[in-house]
Amino acid sequence: MQNGSFNNCNLPPWVIASRHFNDNPHTLEIQGVKEGNRFFFDKLATLDHQEERAVTFNDYMSVKFQLHQWQNQTETARRSLKNSYLRYLRGWMMDSNSIEGAVLKRWVESRMGITPTFHNSRIDSIHSQAYFDYSVAVMKGSARTNAIQSQLDILYVYCQYELIKKYGHTVTIPLFRGTYDASEHELIEQIDKRTQIVRLNNLASFTSDEERAWEFGSTVWEVQVPLCKIFFYNDLLPGSIMKGEGEYLVIGGEYRIRRVMCTVSRK
Repeated sequence: MQNGSFNNCNLPPWVIASRHFNDNPHTLEIQGVKEGNRFFFDKLATLDHQEERAVTFNDYMSVKFQLHQWQNQTETARRSLKNSYLRYLRGWMMDSNSIEGAVLKRWVESRMGITPTFHNSRIDSIHSQAYFDYSVAVMKGSARTNAIQSQLDILYVYCQYELIKKYGHTVTIPLFRGTYDASEHELIEQIDKRTQIVRLNNLASFTSDEERAWEFGSTVWEVQVPLCKIFFYNDLLPGSIMKGEGEYLVIGGEYRIRRVMCTVSRK
């Protein structure tokens, strides 16, 4: 599956999706997001506590996209305004192959230029039936809310702001992914017995807790993930919808993975 030819980012898709980028990551900038929301990011710079910044983020999103005015609208408009970015994150948490999951994958595809490789079934080509079905799901999901792609733009840039606050000059962090069928991922290169280069879906769930990863599969991978490829993480927002899972949503592409050995008995 080839990546797209266009994106809305400062680097081309084939660079962002490559193993070489993950080994030597650079800042990713979505065009126009910081400039178009300058007041918000200037405000964040005046706040010392993460909780204050998270409340400010929620308030800003509510006002900018009129999410707080849903009760005064028609029934159709109410449904649209109520289904904010939080609805799509919850949908992903329940099922990454849901309509909400399709919308999040389309955000990665349109902004980063990385095409999904799976949504309910394997996507081998943009001309395939699987890609058509995925696109239909995107259209259905996008119609459910107001400017969802723009909402997700700001969410990603805010996430990057907080990651820099949290990790400083660190460029990658170790994350873990459990899978029951490692063979469903495209193998690019077998480096040694435990290390491979695999192509991940354009958006994938990871966890910061190795033990937690074993709950999601009989095979666990450890991956050094660039901070700039983290779209969302569980404690970014107050009262996180992913609380307790240590979950991270990671922009995909080619990753160097190391298979973790199971050293203790697990029920």
